[in-house]
Amino acid sequence: MDSIIVYSIGLMSGTSLDGLDVAYCKFTFTHRWSFELLASHNFPYSAEWIKRLSELENASAWLFAKTNVDLGHYFGQKVNEFRSMYSVPKLDFIASHGHTIFHRPEIGVTVQIADIDSIAAETKCQVIGNFRTLDVALGGQGAPLVPIGDDLLFAKYGACLNLGGFSNVSFCRANERIAFDISPCNMVLNYLASRIGMHYDKDGDCARIGNVNQELLYSLNNLEYYKKTAPKSLGKEWFVENIIPLMSSDIPTIDLLRTCVEHIAMQISSVLNTEQINEVIITGGGALNKFLIERLSTLANCSIHIPSKDVVDYKEAIIFAFLGTLRVLKLNNCLSSVTGAAVDCCGGNIAGLF
Repeated sequence: MDSIIVYSIGLMSGTSLDGLDVAYCKFTFTHRWSFELLASHNFPYSAEWIKRLSELENASAWLFAKTNVDLGHYFGQKVNEFRSMYSVPKLDFIASHGHTIFHRPEIGVTVQIADIDSIAAETKCQVIGNFRTLDVALGGQGAPLVPIGDDLLFAKYGACLNLGGFSNVSFCRANERIAFDISPCNMVLNYLASRIGMHYDKDGDCARIGNVNQELLYSLNNLEYYKKTAPKSLGKEWFVENIIPLMSSDIPTIDLLRTCVEHIAMQISSVLNTEQINEVIITGGGALNKFLIERLSTLANCSIHIPSKDVVDYKEAIIFAFLGTLRVLKLNNCLSSVTGAAVDCCGGNIAGLF
């Protein structure tokens, strides 16, 4: 492949509903891929958007369709605002993860909203989205998608761990990329923090002063999901059905937080230790949870590397910009070794030719 330089914007909206992450990137290929994060910004969701998105799975078909279009226009407007804020000089395309509403790959369904035609109409720029659906149609989990970026952009680390709404990991085993969701993470911690009037437990300070509830910890660690082998993935439906019922109001919230931190650290460290990982790079909002990182450092037998805050916060948006790059170049951007699909594929729909 000849030398390539691509300028793209990646959009990421996670299950924790903390807003829209926008990352403006430069990708260069000579003998291998490298990237520069040129600018980044998070646009927090309003209370109205949080309510609308969190309730959408139970809404009417009409409201679902309308929200898909409205969110696409909203994403496009925020990209335009971003381009003005940072004076983006060159942009080849926008790659959008969208916002996941349904993820049930076992029945062939995954749905990410934020209509890419609406984004294209607002930005007058080519937009790539719907990255997961082809893989699911091929029998895969449609997740995680980040590992090919881990493999090509962060190869020097033994494993890449993301602490988002769920924790997920990516690593090489016998020259094959393996990746899967490990456990709930910020989704449960933020859910519990909201019970005491906070958006999140800053630095894990509330969890730190709580006590581990051994009965709850046992119940969490014995959920059926942890007995499954990869490929496997988690979604909000699993969280609602399996985690929320265990968060008893009879247990003090700080003890629930402490127990969940211990559960998350135990599940992650079990994977890292089993795979004999020597060094792990940690990104996602949970990388800023000092108490969670302390527990991981204690339980995991490996060196932990936390990169610059920009990469911590925007790695997923960076990699979706990269997935868009691979899509435009007609190169595989989804690995069957990760998802369990019949074959590797080049996923993503393209909207807008301007």
